[in-house]
Amino acid sequence: MTDESREAPLPAPHIARERIQLVDARNRPCGSAWRAEMRRFRFWHRATYVVVVNPRGELCVQRRTLTKEVFPGGLDLAAGGVVGAGEAVHVAARRELEEELGIRGAPLRPAGGFVHASGGHHIFGSLYLVEHDGPLQLQAEEVADAFWLPPTAALAREAVTPDTRQAVEALLVAGLLEAAP
Repeated sequence: MTDESREAPLPAPHIARERIQLVDARNRPCGSAWRAEMRRFRFWHRATYVVVVNPRGELCVQRRTLTKEVFPGGLDLAAGGVVGAGEAVHVAARRELEEELGIRGAPLRPAGGFVHASGGHHIFGSLYLVEHDGPLQLQAEEVADAFWLPPTAALAREAVTPDTRQAVEALLVAGLLEAAP
């Protein structure tokens, strides 16, 4: 890698024009905002985190594209995203799983939730587990690559996004994931 390529700027982020469900600090719906406004004003909102595990206990790790609005090029330990205005959380989880990884019809196992309030992000996260061992169909706009790692190896990676790190750590603490297969 040349010095020039290391200094090349990231591509412009893509921010979808969609309405996001806003909530108050107690997770009660209180309106909606465009995604860009939600990011700019750091509003509380809901997001889904679907941790995909294969029969060997490995997590599906996704590398984010360089055009993602937050953490471009980072590693996600869960499929998911923000909940749309008026959208039920479980519906958003299923939608995100299908969009990002092409997984359809797999049973979603509710696994609790967590609050992520760090780095200007204010999220009520809803956790789900899915077992999957079939092919993946990656959403080119959001997912650059996907691979499988044991939970502890995945958490050891430096580029893991803070919210998906917190999601997997919560599952480990709750005993819903094994640290190593």
